[in-house]
Amino acid sequence: MIAMQYELTLPADYDMGIIRERVRRGGHALDDRPGLGIKAYLIRTKGVGGSPVNQYAPFYLWNSADAMAHFLVGGGGFHNIVRDFGRPPVRHWTGVAAIEGPARGAPVRSATRTVAPLAWGQELSAPVARPGLHTAAVAFDPHRWELVRIALWASDEPEDPEATERYEVLHVSAPEPVHSAAAAASTVS
Repeated sequence: MIAMQYELTLPADYDMGIIRERVRRGGHALDDRPGLGIKAYLIRTKGVGGSPVNQYAPFYLWNSADAMAHFLVGGGGFHNIVRDFGRPPVRHWTGVAAIEGPARGAPVRSATRTVAPLAWGQELSAPVARPGLHTAAVAFDPHRWELVRIALWASDEPEDPEATERYEVLHVSAPEPVHSAAAAASTVS
């Protein structure tokens, strides 16, 4: 599993209805993409839920590096972002674990993300299923030594006090089960 995200921070007066319409029209395009576990179409709107910015920030869980590469550089869809917004930096993390939560069958309404430094000796553990959780994943970046936790929720206001970012979810494409890299906890040493 590979976690991936790019963030398009938009002007403070940007009409987020443009992004909503974009996702409404084209969000289904990856609903059957081979190699993709999940794509969550995430937005933050300045002033809503404490967001300091307007942002479109899709988050992906890929089962295959080949599928991710095809999407980014092989004409698999990312060219639409480049055409409309320029070529943003794309962050990616090595997957540690992913789980399906008790709300897996419910519509996803919000997402939380936590990005934090990965301390030496820190346990890389699987996410914990909580009420309202649709899907959660843990991944790390060994270049920056940071950990990312992403959670998709069936509620508008999930209880996730550690989250560094909160998003509204416009659509979720989930063509394949997410293949978790490891089921057991491991330690950075």
